[in-house]
Amino acid sequence: MEISKDTREKIEQLQLLEQNLQTFMTQKQNFQSQLLEAENASNELNKSEGKVFKIAGNIMVESSKEKIEESLKSEKEILELRLKNIKKQETALKEKAESIQSEVMKEFEGHDGNTD
Repeated sequence: MEISKDTREKIEQLQLLEQNLQTFMTQKQNFQSQLLEAENASNELNKSEGKVFKIAGNIMVESSKEKIEESLKSEKEILELRLKNIKKQETALKEKAESIQSEVMKEFEGHDGNTD
């Protein structure tokens, strides 16, 4: 069975979409990990009494609990937005991949009936 140029291009598109999905999954895991760290830091901050410190580059500096809470809140909001965006892009890629895969499968099914 010979595969048409259009079908080959669709298969290549599927491979690229799969690579993009893998990239998104890696990014999503990274953001989820960062979000978990921020949530854990926030929980520890809520338990803490007395002096609190924040890591800035290679040093640790004393800061107010309120400033660190605000910083963690902002960080969590940004990470949640990034995760939401990644999930939307991931869903769109999956839908596109499913559509192309369906087209390719129809192409193959069309050739199955041909026994020239």
